[in-house]
Amino acid sequence: MYCRNCGNEMDNNAAVCVKCGVAAGNGISYCPNCGQATMPGAATCTSCGVLLAQPIPQGEQKSKIAAGLLGIFLGCFGVHNFYLGYTGKAVAQLLITVLSCGILSVASGIWGLVEGIMILTGSMDKDARGIPLKD
Repeated sequence: MYCRNCGNEMDNNAAVCVKCGVAAGNGISYCPNCGQATMPGAATCTSCGVLLAQPIPQGEQKSKIAAGLLGIFLGCFGVHNFYLGYTGKAVAQLLITVLSCGILSVASGIWGLVEGIMILTGSMDKDARGIPLKD
């Protein structure tokens, strides 16, 4: 086994790397199977072909129910997209509603309603940072 943080060879039963002090299995810079350097975001090691675990995004989980209800009731203003961090879509929905003096709010409202339903059914299950929504 090799340290995923520094590439140092480790004992298979080791809890931490003796070279860098990082817990076993942590890090994304080196292959745990062969110890070769890996490309950031790579799914497999180019040297030995082993599958590499992808880092889990860190941060606070947003509520699926809150996002879905915001989409259903305030979707024409893009509030649910602001909540989830999709600011580009949120600004587009807000501008469609405001700049048309509400005439096109039906279109952005339907857009928000559909996204709200998709959030509640699980079709959209991550926020803009890739963090899964909590129930």
